[in-house]
Amino acid sequence: MKSWVELVYNSCKVFILFTGCTLLFYFGMVWVSGEYQDYKRYDEPSGSAVKVMQMNVYEDQTWIERLFMFYHNGE
Repeated sequence: MKSWVELVYNSCKVFILFTGCTLLFYFGMVWVSGEYQDYKRYDEPSGSAVKVMQMNVYEDQTWIERLFMFYHNGE
């Protein structure tokens, strides 16, 4: 049987390892969050950007045609 001193020593080692890994993960997440805090992802694109999506509005469709197009295309 292990002595109590060895058991307490091993428990402290596991606790310190767990606490160290938790702090490393936390500060890593804080660092990544800080890096992307001022990232302006909603700015207008510059250069030769091309619009890739266009909304088509079909005014002469009936509701059933629109429903079938919804099921077909998954809009």
